Amino acid sequence: MTRPSVPFDFIRFLKASRPSDTIDVSKPEERKLYIDFTQVRGDTVITELFEHITEVYPDEPTCNLFTGHIGCGKSTELLKLRAELEEAGFYTIYFASSEDLELADVDIGDVLLAIARRISQGLEELQLPPAQGLRGLLTRTTDLLQTEFNLTEVEVGIPKSETLPQVGVKANSEGFSLGVGIGKITAKAKGDTQLRQKLNQFLGPQKNELIQAINKELIQPAIELLKQQNKQGLVIIVDNLDRIDATRKSWDRPQQEYLFIDQAEFLQKFQCHMVYTMPLALRFCDEYGRLMARYPDSPKLLPMVRLKDKNRQDCPQGMEKMRQMVLARAFPDLSEEERLNKVTEIFEDSSTLNYVCRTSGGHVRELLQLLTEWISKDRKKGKLTRESLEFVIRQRRSNMMLQIDDAEWELLRQVQQTQQVSGDENHDKLIHSRLVFEYQEDGVSWFDINPILQGAEQL
Repeated sequence: MTRPSVPFDFIRFLKASRPSDTIDVSKPEERKLYIDFTQVRGDTVITELFEHITEVYPDEPTCNLFTGHIGCGKSTELLKLRAELEEAGFYTIYFASSEDLELADVDIGDVLLAIARRISQGLEELQLPPAQGLRGLLTRTTDLLQTEFNLTEVEVGIPKSETLPQVGVKANSEGFSLGVGIGKITAKAKGDTQLRQKLNQFLGPQKNELIQAINKELIQPAIELLKQQNKQGLVIIVDNLDRIDATRKSWDRPQQEYLFIDQAEFLQKFQCHMVYTMPLALRFCDEYGRLMARYPDSPKLLPMVRLKDKNRQDCPQGMEKMRQMVLARAFPDLSEEERLNKVTEIFEDSSTLNYVCRTSGGHVRELLQLLTEWISKDRKKGKLTRESLEFVIRQRRSNMMLQIDDAEWELLRQVQQTQQVSGDENHDKLIHSRLVFEYQEDGVSWFDINPILQGAEQL
């Protein structure tokens, strides 16, 4: 007697395909969803970062910038890098800076304070000696700001009585968390523009003292302890700095250039291995050469997945990887070959799966956004149909076209013809808005328009 077939769980498939989710390969369940795109991106950037830290400069501080389109998979690759570094014996702290910073208004003081918080939290288990200098600096900071802002919850000195809140910028040996105390300051500053401005006015001139305290009282003692535990060193990965807005400071300096060019010296002063994500737009700004001159190594780019080559010929390997990215979310417990045999259980036909992959242009988040909208529309039908996919694509194309003016349509036509962009602000907007994607082949970059726009009359 044959058992009745179990209906495919489209709800689980939908949840597994959330575009906002980042895969952490250190977690077994999430590792099932990870697809290695290295061979179809055109660059081995994560391998290069890993070897730069572990083989070339294992005992020296390094600073690496990492960039790419927002949503192309940088965070997933950085979490993979973290897992590989930990396997190689490095103590690694990863954090998303967007949790600490107001990305529309970022100053170097904000960034340094966020790094101080995450380092102190990440090193708590090592039971380091009290960071008296760092605590003293933060005490002076809160004392100064207390006259204008309510910072009663941020107790950075020794509590005068047991009735005071047990939240302090203190060393572990005193029973308090340095990181929690700094976190109170950064949380209040993130939500209060005036407090953030005052905080940066005070910390700006103190940034050398702040970095020196972090190095002397946190990083250097931590590395000594880690070496005693047969660890290789300390790595800090600062993610999401690539998302800071392209606004201008009050003195008309673009925020992104101010932070990564003007303040480059301070981003590199930490006495350990540092990896920062950098806005992709900086690769196209007039001062990119100046940026490269200020760092010992050029920024590393994570290119898009190639579904076509520069001659617009199909790349079967790239298509197969994108297909597997979709199918892994549908059948995470099956092998790649077994998944391929299941395609028609959820898709109208194999060509329909190919079509959604091709329309994504090799952009990971674009594919997941198309997929989740498609699943939501068709999940009760039992199959994902070409008709519904066409509707989703037309709708997304219509929404994208609302932001494009006549001058930008002309630029898009030029990109379509030449596969190149210039460094002006107009092309930067096209890239930032995901209207144009960057690919890499044999070390050379080329560009093409987002395939969702292909059906537009203006092209």
